[in-house]
Amino acid sequence: VHDIYYHDLVGRDPLNHETIWQNIRTKQRHLYNFREAIWGNLDVALWDIKGKAANMPIAVLLGKYRNRVPVYSSCPPQTVTTVEEVAEQVQIKKGKGFKGIKLQLSGGSKIDIPKLIKARETAGDDFPLMLDSSAVLSFEDALKIGFALDELKYEWFEEPFPDAHIVLLKKLSQAIRTPVLAAETVGLFELPHYMTEGAIDIIRGDVHHKGGITGVMKALGMCEMMGYEFEIHTAASPLLDIANLHVGCATRLTRFLESHHPMFRFGLKNNPLEIREDGCQYCPTGPGLGVDMDWDWIDDHTVEKFAGPVY
Repeated sequence: VHDIYYHDLVGRDPLNHETIWQNIRTKQRHLYNFREAIWGNLDVALWDIKGKAANMPIAVLLGKYRNRVPVYSSCPPQTVTTVEEVAEQVQIKKGKGFKGIKLQLSGGSKIDIPKLIKARETAGDDFPLMLDSSAVLSFEDALKIGFALDELKYEWFEEPFPDAHIVLLKKLSQAIRTPVLAAETVGLFELPHYMTEGAIDIIRGDVHHKGGITGVMKALGMCEMMGYEFEIHTAASPLLDIANLHVGCATRLTRFLESHHPMFRFGLKNNPLEIREDGCQYCPTGPGLGVDMDWDWIDDHTVEKFAGPVY
């Protein structure tokens, strides 16, 4: 990675993020073994530099819309293997103040529908619940689950099939009332097809998968012009999720941010990824990403250091 992108970055003006972004986009065409995720990580670093140079938070540079975003908590599949565990997790997460709960279930309709029912019974009628099936369902099974979600009034049905199965996504979206959320793994320049085809109801993305902050802001522009919501997916990396928080505070199209396992919220002081009493994450007010690294923690957990050549 160091060797490939070195000359696109070193000696360039980091304030001209669009020039660098477009140059890397052109190079990316022939980097078959590298996904947009690496490109996105580099872009986040440029925005951090830009914010520090301007002495402003990234959200302010983007045109801040709000100071906080409501957060839902995801239940990893290993924590909800039984109906009883579902009830326990819903009680715990609701008690912690999260504004919604997403179940990650991929057992199929026979196994998962009883868990969906139990979650609704435990959470109450009006509490936001979501389902993520991790792209493993057949169309027939997804249809059964979708009809159950309609009756249980879930907020969305996430990734029932792989994102590439655009025809199945469109068929399901047309058959059920619950909004179908997908396109997490879709590249930025394939994203418009999901909107123009009416394949899904809500767009999924984050700075990791959609070309960094620059790419996500382009995706948000598409969504606003086409009338779509854009729900931000966790990047499962603390600095990238801080970048997601800045983006979430610069748009009205995102209802929630996602909070996953605490293992993904490491190495930061006064961590803004932890929710406050109102169930929200608050935008950092320092320049750039606006967070301080906990270098003592990082040093204590460092196993090996890597460095590329210096040209």
